[in-house]
Amino acid sequence: MSISYDCNSSDTRQAGLSAAADAVRAGQLVVLPTDTLYGIGCDAFDADAVRSLLATKGRGPDMPVPVLVGSWTTIDGLVLTVPRSARTLIEAFWPGGLSLVLPHAPSLAWDLGRTRGTVMLRMPLHPVALELLRDVGPMAVSSANRSGRPPATTAEAARDQLGDDVRVYLDGGTAEHAVASTIVDLTGGAPRVLREGAVSTAAISEALGVDVAVE
Repeated sequence: MSISYDCNSSDTRQAGLSAAADAVRAGQLVVLPTDTLYGIGCDAFDADAVRSLLATKGRGPDMPVPVLVGSWTTIDGLVLTVPRSARTLIEAFWPGGLSLVLPHAPSLAWDLGRTRGTVMLRMPLHPVALELLRDVGPMAVSSANRSGRPPATTAEAARDQLGDDVRVYLDGGTAEHAVASTIVDLTGGAPRVLREGAVSTAAISEALGVDVAVE
């Protein structure tokens, strides 16, 4: 049985965050608001929970789950090395709608799907998401929708699709931007935009001081 908490109300926000943190630690799924779209998430280091997330969405391991973090410094423990280009983009756009693909640290005991040794990381610009992430640590988070259906821009829309497969819904109102994050691949010799979304390619090129290619 799932339960929803209105995080716009101070009376229920802390209760919701506490319930969501307990659910994450118990290997269950939660829906949380972000600055882009609503996400369905779990403990990034709980392989069973990640498999449950993929099954709930109706996706396979060929589409790995991104990871959300609650601070800039968290990235240092998750990736093999942090190139200067990543630092520059983090300083320019985090927290915000920019996801970075980097080689993950080989010592990490996680299974996010067929990542080919990489991880996609983002720090969202939403107080509810950040508070939860800072409590429980990195979370595997994908858009809160069944595969092939529209991403949810409200907690109610997410619940309509995902139902009781999710333990806790954190309702933070309508997603402010309702657009997916921009994805930049930093695993090769030059940055590449894999998907343009909340942050424009022009803004990324300006921050890095080079013209960035778009896949």
